[in-house]
Amino acid sequence: MIDDYLEALDPAGLDDRSMALFRSIRKGGKVADKTITGDGIYKLIRHYGAITGLNLAVDGLSPHAMRATAATNALTHEADIAKVQEWLGHANISTTRMYDRRETRPEDSPTFRVKY
Repeated sequence: MIDDYLEALDPAGLDDRSMALFRSIRKGGKVADKTITGDGIYKLIRHYGAITGLNLAVDGLSPHAMRATAATNALTHEADIAKVQEWLGHANISTTRMYDRRETRPEDSPTFRVKY
């Protein structure tokens, strides 16, 4: 998919690897040589959120909220929290735990696992 993306950006096949992978797009659809900024990503999410109606359904739709949702979704589907920590680039696992928006379930507690 990245190769297709790069081909779309550079149909002449110049393959300039020194340019940013994700670049800003100017009005009219022309791709700029500059890297997309964090603010640009936020604006894209808000723009497409508005088109799909997510802005109305999700208060605080942002890249950070999407990152937290992705982490929670991975944990909900039994991903190893250490792998999620690595994926998110957190130095401390307690930071990763803050991203976990699942409700605490008694069966997840170590106390629940103790056999008498």
